[in-house]
Amino acid sequence: MTSARNGRRLAPETFQLPVEKMRDGYYSDAYFTFTRELLEHDDHHPRALVQVFQRDHSVLGGVDEALAILELCAGHREGGEWVSAWKELEVHALFDGDEVEPWETVMTIEGDYARFAHLETLYLGVLARRTLISKNVRDVVAAAGGKPILYFPARFDHWHVQTGDGWAAHISGAIGVSTDAQASWWGGKGMGTVPHGLIAAYGGDTVLATTRFADRFADELDVTVLVDFENDSVRTALEVADALGPRLWGVRLDTSGTMVDRSLWQEMGRFTPTGVVPELVWKVRRALDNAGHGRIRIVVSGGFDAERIRAFEAAGVPVDAYGVGSSLLRGGNDFTADVVRVDGRPCAKVGREERPNPRLARVTPTED
Repeated sequence: MTSARNGRRLAPETFQLPVEKMRDGYYSDAYFTFTRELLEHDDHHPRALVQVFQRDHSVLGGVDEALAILELCAGHREGGEWVSAWKELEVHALFDGDEVEPWETVMTIEGDYARFAHLETLYLGVLARRTLISKNVRDVVAAAGGKPILYFPARFDHWHVQTGDGWAAHISGAIGVSTDAQASWWGGKGMGTVPHGLIAAYGGDTVLATTRFADRFADELDVTVLVDFENDSVRTALEVADALGPRLWGVRLDTSGTMVDRSLWQEMGRFTPTGVVPELVWKVRRALDNAGHGRIRIVVSGGFDAERIRAFEAAGVPVDAYGVGSSLLRGGNDFTADVVRVDGRPCAKVGREERPNPRLARVTPTED
């Protein structure tokens, strides 16, 4: 399928959908499969216009995935063979990454309702999930004012959501993701830092673990290391910088929100000292600069969301990149689909009348 814009939508095969199960209604709410079965039983084939919307100021995600579901799974079985209805549907949609208003129509589907009624659960679900991620990432990207956002929530959710969520983060401005699956739809690779587990595997020696890591991977990626293993981020950052020299790209501060870094012990009482606080970032920055390591970047992580990033940026805290995790999975962004026209005549639930949107682009069916 191609877009009406310059450029392309993601191809349906990108998503590796369980097509047969989707066609059969395995993942659909039962009332939609019952609807399809009754329409087919009665040989009733109304031409319905369905419009899709959500209720927030948001950033749209999951559109190409929803279109792939329609292209591959709209239709019916005839003598055991699948007969696609995709080319008989008239579909209009916005694009992944579009900013949308509350109640704005983001997609319309028009055609024989019996051929796509069973897919409502599926396309609404992917729109809801991916838009949630897109909106949350766009919020932190805006808060960071152009500084890189590293998308790090993989460990906080089921592995199966990584591919689509990674794409939703990418289109909303995340500069890096942590798994190959998250980067797969645009041909990227996962990135990350020298983790606590590797440091522990080398006896808790951050310098040794980082040196061995750089020996193996410095030619392939920017080496960044967590420096809070011993809860002494200033000292550890300096030791790693001295040991690696130009092979070190950055240090990552990730002090637990229940702990106070050793470098702040003598200053407690004048500010909330737990976790990665501005005072800790400043201490690490000044120590690196004074030791001649001014080129080394500082990445911060651990409980960051848009509000906290905005506070750091307003205070001028010398952060070079933000690693953001579980906060990007929180919230909701539900979508609704309504039949608003049947056989050319208005036919909608009260309050859900047709709302045309001139921004919608016609989706052109794939040619054989």
